[in-house]
Amino acid sequence: MNGAHALLATMRANGVTTVFANPGTSEMHFVAALDDVTDVRAVLCLFEGVATGAADGYARVTGRAAATLLHLGPGLANGWANLHNARRARVPLLNVIGDHATYHARYDAPLQSDIAAVAGALEGSVHNPRRPDDVAGDTARAIGDAYGPPGRVATLILPADVSWGELATPPTSWPVAATPDATEINEELLDLAAARLRTTRSAIFLGGAATTAELLGLAERVGAASGANVMVETFPTAMDRGAGVFQPERLIYLSEFAAAQLAELETLVLIGADEPVGFFAYPDVASRLVAKDCEVLALAPPGSDAGAALAALVDLLDAPRVAVAKGRAPEAPSGALNAQSLAAAIAATLPEGAIISDESNTSGIHLYGATTYAAPHRLLTLTGGAIGFGLPVAVGAAVGSGARVIALESDGSMMYTIQALWTMAREGLDVTVVALSNHRYAILDFERQRVGVTAVGTASERLFALDQPTIDLCSVARGLGVPATLVTSADELVDALRRSYATPGPSFIEVPLASAF
Repeated sequence: MNGAHALLATMRANGVTTVFANPGTSEMHFVAALDDVTDVRAVLCLFEGVATGAADGYARVTGRAAATLLHLGPGLANGWANLHNARRARVPLLNVIGDHATYHARYDAPLQSDIAAVAGALEGSVHNPRRPDDVAGDTARAIGDAYGPPGRVATLILPADVSWGELATPPTSWPVAATPDATEINEELLDLAAARLRTTRSAIFLGGAATTAELLGLAERVGAASGANVMVETFPTAMDRGAGVFQPERLIYLSEFAAAQLAELETLVLIGADEPVGFFAYPDVASRLVAKDCEVLALAPPGSDAGAALAALVDLLDAPRVAVAKGRAPEAPSGALNAQSLAAAIAATLPEGAIISDESNTSGIHLYGATTYAAPHRLLTLTGGAIGFGLPVAVGAAVGSGARVIALESDGSMMYTIQALWTMAREGLDVTVVALSNHRYAILDFERQRVGVTAVGTASERLFALDQPTIDLCSVARGLGVPATLVTSADELVDALRRSYATPGPSFIEVPLASAF
């Protein structure tokens, strides 16, 4: 039994049974060991950023860690952007990186790099076993670290000779990581938060683990009993939504508007979230979004027991149950395609239990409101802001849940990780890709004005436009094995969505839209 077998056996013992892989020479013994450890599923991804994003999506919908398998430092670098998103989502992820053999490193071969330094920037733990007999223990420790709390990216660097080397003493059982406990709530802070919610202009700010239907319901009760507003972070990791689920006010992405939302607050109570700050810096706009004299109480920071905090507030405030607001989803739209009819079409046709992976960017500005009373579903969003997340996260969500996944994806960000379509086709995943094409990086048109750049010349315009040539998205999708169709009206979009949901496997619907800005 070699080190690769020990790694896979320890993963299996700890419930890590899915690997999203883009392997190379140094990982061949891991790949070969998959033939012996048959209950670990390996999913091939054609780009490392697809593998890392898929592991993120898997963790978001299951609450369990998946593994990546990446090739050396450059493979890690290729997958880093979606590892950053996973870090911001605070999900558990085991990031396995193959390395040169320990004795080969001193020769500075072309692919040699400081993997530990690159992985360390993800702010999770880094483990680097130097003998085959060290692999099992390091793997179990890495998996335990991945679960936190809060969840994080834990990296295991596996040198090739450690992978192929035989264990001197195979264990009688494989180590299992200790089950982590959430951080307890500070009782004094709890009492203070309850008092402030009763007596000041206040809001509860939710994020992370506090966005399940159950905990959203508790937050609604706290808000109703205290008179506090209930808000949610702009980009939640995984949020239950739809009919029968309380929907808090979402913090607006634009700093100026977000600051206005928060301006009158005297107290902001954080549950599962950090204090909100501006996504970027802008001239004459404050980075902190709350008013200077607003008291921010981190009652249940990420890694704390958000459910216990909300339940305790319910008890302290003697908050009765309240009826969730009722409403109707939009009717299926007809006529022209635009941002409003897109949102209505998604909301009107959404299957119950579906998962939305949302990277619609500017084109999806009406989606959150339109889906408030749609069929119950889950929403996955761009936690870390590194684009190219939507299609890979949809892959992982589909693998982990078996549910229908709707990937709302803008054309510019789609091209970062479009290889994910091939994995969807190969694995027969039930993913409906709604490709929103305006042939621009439209968000940059808006952002350049916000930072004070008002003049656009020929050179700068060429960095915003996705033309000359215009990308034929449907042809690309078909070339990667996914059936594709172009719709030109809201009626056609509704029909295409319904056909897609009724048809097993992936499908691709291109929706041409004018820029929303």
